[in-house]
Amino acid sequence: MTVFILLACLGGGVLVGLSRQLNGRLSISTTPLIASFWNHAVGFAVLTCLGLFVGGLLPAGAADAPWYAYLGGPIGVIFVAAGSWVIARIGAVNSALLIIGGQMVTGVAFDYISAVPASFWANAAGIVLIVGGMMVSRGRRKTGRSQ
Repeated sequence: MTVFILLACLGGGVLVGLSRQLNGRLSISTTPLIASFWNHAVGFAVLTCLGLFVGGLLPAGAADAPWYAYLGGPIGVIFVAAGSWVIARIGAVNSALLIIGGQMVTGVAFDYISAVPASFWANAAGIVLIVGGMMVSRGRRKTGRSQ
């Protein structure tokens, strides 16, 4: 189990961070839409080859999925293009904080919309801690540069 956890950390941390850095750099050299295009073109090629090699490229029942199951692709294009644009302007660390904070706050909002039983105070404290951490991080960076 430890090996799989380490692989998840490698894929989820190092490779995603590297991908964001490359997209941000490509966005500076070209445009965010071109960076997003190459991100998706390379990802499509690699995942298609992997699907053909391992099997299961088109899983059974894919045609029976509801229409909204396929919204991940267009949303992903927007997310990668926006991420490429943001990284070029505010940097990788600040954009990572923005993404993580946004995911956490959106998760709490989805829980409330879905009427998932949760503690209001625990969720509120979590959001305050996330926003506070982002503000402290930004404050330290500003004071560190001016000295």
